[in-house]
Amino acid sequence: MNEILIVEDHPVVVEGLLRILNTPGEKYRCFVAGNGAECLSHLKAFQPSVILLDINLPDLSGMDLCKTILSEYSSMKILALSSFTDRSIIKMMLKMGAYGYLIKNASNDEILKAVKTVIEGKKVPLNSNHLTQEEMNSHADLPYITAREREVLQLIAEGLTNNAIAEKIFVSPLTVDSHRKNLLLKLGAANTAVLVKIGIEKGFISFKKNDYPFNKIN
Repeated sequence: MNEILIVEDHPVVVEGLLRILNTPGEKYRCFVAGNGAECLSHLKAFQPSVILLDINLPDLSGMDLCKTILSEYSSMKILALSSFTDRSIIKMMLKMGAYGYLIKNASNDEILKAVKTVIEGKKVPLNSNHLTQEEMNSHADLPYITAREREVLQLIAEGLTNNAIAEKIFVSPLTVDSHRKNLLLKLGAANTAVLVKIGIEKGFISFKKNDYPFNKIN
């Protein structure tokens, strides 16, 4: 029986995946990890046939976790799972070694087909991810940043806290934190300092000369 490790922190999503994978006629033994630490702990005990990996976890990004897993278990089959449809994120996960990328609103049949494809050792076709091979090979594309994300990024660069940003743009601190996490994922940044540096380099952040907050960002 194939074993599947679901790495996902939202109970509703976990429940839905378990229901799909336990469809009559399907034979999967499922395990659940709510964060990256739990996932790595599970892997010390067993190696599943497939890891269904959410890329927005509470303790670290799924990208970092994917990299860590494949550095320790090079033959592990990872199927990324996310609500993000940004092509830059899809591209990064696939280049990192994921066998495929599923959107959370995928149909039951799409999820089961993708899982079976990965178990067979095959990659989920790129056209299922709305990403062409030409785009995969391109290094020039920038991630899509929404107007709100750009605004939050600008305020982060200006040194404002989540609470201060929330008050300024009239949203909750949790919403600001969600935007911050999305930006870290989209720009492939390990922390806020790197996020600001990349934001400046890519032209997402702008300052008047006298307002520039850093002499140098290392």
